[in-house]
Amino acid sequence: MIPAGFSYHKANTLKDAFNLSSQYGEDAKYMSGGHSLLPMMKLRFASPKHIIDISKIDGLTYIKEEDNLLKIGALTTQSEIEHSQLIKDNYPIFTDAAKLIADPTVRNVGTIGGNIAHGDAANDQPSLMLAMNATLVVEGPNGKRTIPVTDFFHGFYMTALEESEIIVEIQLPKTKSNSGGAYEKIERKVGDYATTGVAVYIELDDNKCVRAGIGLTNVNAIPLKLERAEKMLEGNTITSELIEQIGIIAGEDCEPDSDLRGSEAYKRSITKSLTIRMLNKALDRAKNN
Repeated sequence: MIPAGFSYHKANTLKDAFNLSSQYGEDAKYMSGGHSLLPMMKLRFASPKHIIDISKIDGLTYIKEEDNLLKIGALTTQSEIEHSQLIKDNYPIFTDAAKLIADPTVRNVGTIGGNIAHGDAANDQPSLMLAMNATLVVEGPNGKRTIPVTDFFHGFYMTALEESEIIVEIQLPKTKSNSGGAYEKIERKVGDYATTGVAVYIELDDNKCVRAGIGLTNVNAIPLKLERAEKMLEGNTITSELIEQIGIIAGEDCEPDSDLRGSEAYKRSITKSLTIRMLNKALDRAKNN
C-alpha cells in the first residue's frame, strides 16, 4: 500500500527537531532510518501528517567506552554496530543481533535509537537492552533525562518518551572478564521479524553467576525481561539442569499470540529451546573471555 499524504521536514539540529515537533504536536513523528515507521505508514497503522527527519543531526553517531560504560549514539546505524571492532571484541551479543536485522540495505540506514524508540516488541534491539541492563538518555525541549530500559516500554508501541523527546544515547555497563552474551532469533525467512528471539547476558565469578539478563523478542505485547529466570541464575553455578529449568521458565513466562508465524504452543516451545541454546552460548563465551 501507499502511505497517506504527509509533509516532510528535515531537522539539522536537536533544537530544530524540538521546535518542529512542538509546532505540529501529535500530528508529527520523528524519523531516523525510517525502517520501523515507514512500513507502518504503508499499512496505514500510522498516518502522521508531518515527518521530521532527524537522521542528519550531528553528534549522535558514535560507539565508545567512557566512564565505565559503553555509549552508543542513537543515530548509529546497525551496520556501524555490526562492523565495529570494539563491539566484536567486547560485546559480541550486538554483532549477533545486528547481522540478523533485515538486510544490509536496511542496516546501512536503520539506527539503534529508532529501533528502540519505536516501542515494537518485534524489533531486535529492545531485548538486548533488557538483557544488558541499558539506560536510555533522552532529550527534549526541557533538557536531558535518563530512563532505565525496564521503565521504557509501556505497551504496544507505547514508550516513556514524552512529547518532542528523542533518544540521544544508549548507555550499557562495560563488560567484564568472565562475561558473555548471545542473541539469536527464529524467523520464517531471512530479514523477517522474529517468530521468537532470545538475548542472554551473564557474568561469572568463580564459576558462579553473579549477574544475569534475559530479554525476549516478539513473544509478548512489550519486550519481555525474564526476571524470574534471572533471579534463579544469580548466585548459582550454571549447570545443565539449571539451564533446562531456565528454558522451561522462558516458555511459561512469555505470552505469544498465534499468528501466521505459528501457534502459541509452537512459539512457547521454540522460545524454551532457543533460551537453552543462547544460555549455553553465553556461558561458553563467559568461560572463554
